[in-house]
Amino acid sequence: MPTQLTRSLLLSSAAGFGLSLLSALPAGAHGSADAGVMAGALHPLLGLDHLLLLVGVGLTAARFGPLLLGFALGGALLGSVFGSFGGQLPGAELLAALAVSAVGAVLLLSDKLQRPLPVVGAVLGSGVAVHALLHGQEAAGTSSWWLGALLASVLTIGVSFVAGRQLNQRQNLLAAGGLLLLGGVLALAPL
Repeated sequence: MPTQLTRSLLLSSAAGFGLSLLSALPAGAHGSADAGVMAGALHPLLGLDHLLLLVGVGLTAARFGPLLLGFALGGALLGSVFGSFGGQLPGAELLAALAVSAVGAVLLLSDKLQRPLPVVGAVLGSGVAVHALLHGQEAAGTSSWWLGALLASVLTIGVSFVAGRQLNQRQNLLAAGGLLLLGGVLALAPL
């Protein structure tokens, strides 16, 4: 069982690593979705907004149950189809970063909601839909890129889900606060 000092050091290290990534990576990793499987797999891992949203999806499902993964999948399907048919959303890049903050905020506030599942599911599905819309706009029809992105996304959500099951109440609040803060920083970074 890790000691309190070990937990504090791990959280501090993770926060420092996350902040160092903010200085090294752009707010979004949206570009061309026409490369191969490896490019697709790296995309959700190198785009910090994507990575944080996927972590948020895993943490949310760990807290409220795997049913919420259906909201995320539904958002991904709707957003990608809408984007691939030319759908536009003003300020979509900004909204993609703010979606990370929204997931953090809903996790922080969920204890105050009488029926948190519909609200959490709607925020989660909408946030994923915005990200998927951007990918749908980029899509050049290569299934290998989409397969790579799907595999990396599922793996990231799965690891976050398992890790989220191990967190206590305080650690859940810290993780949610981190998502809220980092999403805001990503939204403001381009300004």
